[in-house]
Amino acid sequence: MAKIRLLLVDDHQIVRAGLRMMFVAEDDMEIVGEADSGEAAVKAVAELQPDVVVMDVAMPGLSGIEATQRIKEAYPDTVVLALTMYEDEQYFFEMLNAGAAGYIPKRAAPDDLVSAIRVVNQGNVFLHSTLARFLMKDALTEPVEEQSDTTDAVPAIEELTPREHEVLTHIAEGDTNREIAEALVISVKTVDRHRENIMQKLNLHSRVELVKYAISKGVISVE
Repeated sequence: MAKIRLLLVDDHQIVRAGLRMMFVAEDDMEIVGEADSGEAAVKAVAELQPDVVVMDVAMPGLSGIEATQRIKEAYPDTVVLALTMYEDEQYFFEMLNAGAAGYIPKRAAPDDLVSAIRVVNQGNVFLHSTLARFLMKDALTEPVEEQSDTTDAVPAIEELTPREHEVLTHIAEGDTNREIAEALVISVKTVDRHRENIMQKLNLHSRVELVKYAISKGVISVE
């Protein structure tokens, strides 16, 4: 099995050293490079083509938010996981809007970070439990736009088949495609197909939007 290729981005060398020690112990991961700034991160992605970028948010010069946006624009298949000391709402949404697939605080347990990398590498969203409340708050307070007579109705969850509803629930709970496939006894390709159908039916365009939708409709709850 191919290893998950990691790029570590943090302006503190001691942080990168700690991450390096953590990940070298994982059989399914390898560190292909490090960067100490947003500018260096963008260049490293171009040269090394990592699978997952573990990105600090606040750095001198080009911030992790700006670096994430540039990386996702140029290399949309590269996954960015935010690892930061900041646990406030502003940084959280700015990173997600920039294209990050996950957000985890530096005080999280090492096992949580390792799991987060595997989750986002599978094409899913990882939101640490201490931060997911921001997404729930946003999903529950976001006003529903009024629809004119000439526009389509707001997509309804009732349009989903029972199987698509099951897949939506698993995705929103952070399960990887393989975990969903095993739970529902279907193939990973079938999971991908269901997810595409779900996003098309509900007029959603990202995994984050899908999770927010699931929360707002009560498909899952965030404690």
